[in-house]
Amino acid sequence: MDIRPGALLSHIDTPDDLRKLSREQLHQVCEELRQYIIDVVSVHGGHFGASLGVVELSVALHYVFNTPYDQLVWDVGHQAYGHKILTGRRDTFPTNRKYGGLSGFPKRSESPYDTFGVGHSSTSISAALGMAMAAKYKKEKDRQVVAVIGDGAMTAGMAFEALNHAGVADSNVLIILNDNCMSIDPNVGALKEYLTDISTSPAYNRVRDDVWKLLGKLPVGKHFTRDMASKLEQSVKGLVNKSSNLFESLKLRYFGPIDGHNITKLVDTLQDMRSIPGPKLLHVLTVKGKGYALAEKDQTKWHAPGLFDKVTGEIHKKQFPTPQPPKYQDVFGHTLIELAEANPAIMGITPAMPSGSSLKFMMEKMPDRAFDVGICEQHAATLSAGLATQGMRVFCNIYSSFMQRAYDQVVHDIAIQKLPVVLCLDRAGLVGEDGPTHHGAYDIAYFRCIPNMVISSPMNEQELRNLMYTAQLDSTGLPFVIRYPRGEGVMPEWKTPFQPIQIGKGRRLREGRDVAILSFGHPGNFAAAAIRDLKAEGIQPGHYDLRFVKPLDEELLHEVFAKYGKIVTVEDGTIRGGFGSAILEFMAENGYKADVRILGIPDRIVEHGKPSELIHECGYDAEAIKDAVRAMAGADVQVVSSKGWEKK
Repeated sequence: MDIRPGALLSHIDTPDDLRKLSREQLHQVCEELRQYIIDVVSVHGGHFGASLGVVELSVALHYVFNTPYDQLVWDVGHQAYGHKILTGRRDTFPTNRKYGGLSGFPKRSESPYDTFGVGHSSTSISAALGMAMAAKYKKEKDRQVVAVIGDGAMTAGMAFEALNHAGVADSNVLIILNDNCMSIDPNVGALKEYLTDISTSPAYNRVRDDVWKLLGKLPVGKHFTRDMASKLEQSVKGLVNKSSNLFESLKLRYFGPIDGHNITKLVDTLQDMRSIPGPKLLHVLTVKGKGYALAEKDQTKWHAPGLFDKVTGEIHKKQFPTPQPPKYQDVFGHTLIELAEANPAIMGITPAMPSGSSLKFMMEKMPDRAFDVGICEQHAATLSAGLATQGMRVFCNIYSSFMQRAYDQVVHDIAIQKLPVVLCLDRAGLVGEDGPTHHGAYDIAYFRCIPNMVISSPMNEQELRNLMYTAQLDSTGLPFVIRYPRGEGVMPEWKTPFQPIQIGKGRRLREGRDVAILSFGHPGNFAAAAIRDLKAEGIQPGHYDLRFVKPLDEELLHEVFAKYGKIVTVEDGTIRGGFGSAILEFMAENGYKADVRILGIPDRIVEHGKPSELIHECGYDAEAIKDAVRAMAGADVQVVSSKGWEKK
């Protein structure tokens, strides 16, 4: 499909080109930008609704502010597609999120207009405040700094910490609160209720406008100071709406709410705010998925729908002639309900990922036992710890890369106190197109060094169910980590009877000779595939699925090192400090000598692409395992050609 930008958009290579247009032409620019995003994402995939909701805001910001000299920070990055298109990446936008193409999020190394890398949420205010403080120190009085933060991202503790500091830092920072009542799923919590209260109060909005007009006419001088005007403004607004002073109580000048889809109003307001010094917050109301009716109607479904027909709205799904394995996340979601029906102590917690983690199933069926706490990973961990002190068996489901935010809470509030919280780490390993901010590369290494932790990973759906069953047993008295990857498993018939697994006990899957493959988690399936091919070449490695990296199955490892002098370890985590490192530590501690090769995620930042592309690049797919085994077995490394197996 030949995708072409509109007449105006096709000539906007930088924001300087945008600023040459008249204000009247901005409406057409917004229409063309929105249509171009729809055209490209429908064919090439990517996030969808978030960027449609900020089309007018993206145009207004680059029209009013002198970017990139004026610093613009997007939070979170999946709302920045319009920003990317307007800043020199229009023609390469179809490569978005593809291997070797544009990142799906702002990225400093990609463009000078991307002032800060943002994949996780709630960082924009802190980053923008730092930039504003630096500008003040360097006496760059003309430099503007703007943070655009979604109302879902505003629920995180880090955002409140930054707001608290911004109010007293006396730096020229503008915080734009993009209020659409959504993150990926609908927003939750008191802040959402507060923002709804402000945005839906006709009396507040009417009086707010009247107060601004009145204050604009009052003479500021000896008898009526700016401070008095500010206090009068706050007092009158407070009389109308008791909640209106939340941001102002933090010493942030509050403006809004205004219609985020009125480009004229946005431009006028932003131009006025350029001349207002100090920390300030503009409350902008938008609709996620604006301009595409289906995305407006079902905002969660259309957050990142995949490829679709833009005319009919049909989302393209692969068709298979035979039943396919389910996603690991869905196995988790349905299994948790089974366990909770039998065990009344089970509860579920997730920080803003009920759909992504499939905790939504339990939330729908058992709303008093499963909770979305918002984008608050730290709170989710300690809340789970508090519940555990009262005898609850909490399954706290957090994406692996997001769990990094709750590390201190896991150490202090869970591990030290030996509370049996079950930490389910979805998206472990390389997640694909979301790239380095979302890869679950480090959890094995960062959890392995914490005392009192059980760390496990299933090779398939049956193992996931059995690990979940084991984790909720009364006999399990320690924090229990279960990590599993994004995407499908390997068992179409996955709903098997529960069986307990002895903690720290692995399993021998295949006897072999010369070389042993030790795998941890889902990559064990890559090893199994490699072994099937190697068998045809006369190479027969042994295969051991360890299941646990802490505690290790020492009995099984003694068996391995006594029999094999050549060992390949396979994992979907960093090779520094991960599963392979644990095997080397065991070997050293017990005086064994063996040739060990560690396959996994290398010690570098891995960019974005399809998971299969990234796993191949990192060298732990079936082909890489075969090459490693061949080399260690002393066989010629071979490649497949049209003539069959040939020596390399």
